[in-house]
Amino acid sequence: MSLNPFPDPSDVAGVTAEGAAWLASAGPYPRSTLALWEERPDAPLVLPCGTVFDVVNVPAVFGRSLLDRLWDEGPGSGPVAVHRGRTLLFTAPGTARRLPSLLDAEEWDGGGAVPPLLCHGTGDAVTVPALRPASGAGRPPASRWLVAPDTRDPWLPGAEAVCWAAMRAARAAASAAVRISIFPPVDQGAKVYDVSRRR
Repeated sequence: MSLNPFPDPSDVAGVTAEGAAWLASAGPYPRSTLALWEERPDAPLVLPCGTVFDVVNVPAVFGRSLLDRLWDEGPGSGPVAVHRGRTLLFTAPGTARRLPSLLDAEEWDGGGAVPPLLCHGTGDAVTVPALRPASGAGRPPASRWLVAPDTRDPWLPGAEAVCWAAMRAARAAASAAVRISIFPPVDQGAKVYDVSRRR
């Protein structure tokens, strides 16, 4: 009896067989990776970056804003995962090398700071979530898919699209920031009494 490790393709949160084949093609032994996933579909794996995809690793809250910009105002995204409180955006190979210099060279009004982005490219590896989450109650998994791979040839944003979305997300965060203080404004004309010597 063989257990099908791949969820129903109509399940948008699940990795399809084609998506798993695409992920596995990043490693040196794709058939072994697929065999392992068939045996343990709830196991996350470490895959190398640089040939099939690069990964831009951002803080979760900023990552959500960046994805909103990519989907609402831009070209969309390819696969996206969450791993240990960070968002992993799968991008076109070469993005990890180009994105930092694009962000540094971009002359913009500084309406908001882009947080440090971790760019994983050639020579790096990332942990990808399991094909399907482990069953059981309790805490949510440390890694999961937000946009699961569902094709052998997904569209992946390049450095320019990610740079554009990151700058827009930073500007939106800066304009939405509200400064709240628990202390009332200082009244410059107020009389101050030293009560520490009071008996």
